[in-house]
Amino acid sequence: QVQLEESGGELVQAGGSLRLSCAASGRTFSSLVMGWFRQAPGKEREFVAAISRSGRTTYYADSMKGRFTISRDNAKNTVYLQMNNLKPGDTAVYNCAATQTIAPLYQLTFGPQYDYWGQGTQVTVSS
Repeated sequence: QVQLEESGGELVQAGGSLRLSCAASGRTFSSLVMGWFRQAPGKEREFVAAISRSGRTTYYADSMKGRFTISRDNAKNTVYLQMNNLKPGDTAVYNCAATQTIAPLYQLTFGPQYDYWGQGTQVTVSS
């Protein structure tokens, strides 16, 4: 079992930046592919980014490329999502997730593929 806890979400003006963190415990962190998803009220959950176990490979949804960066620090059992140039459309609850599945990251873009989920952190971007 794995426990995940996100933090860092807050209200920010358009054009600003935030860094979300997700701390993991309960299992060997480096054995897990990590991902970020987001969900706005009334909308379906959306894939944001994923990172390989080692952190050497990343993959992003097209709409996130160039603005968001996923990274991880296995020594700290933590995955991050750096979000720059935020837009009102980025407003959502952001969840980190972990999967034991070993596959190319572009194939790991669906929520049901992930085994563990954090409780979410709210990001609100005002115009």
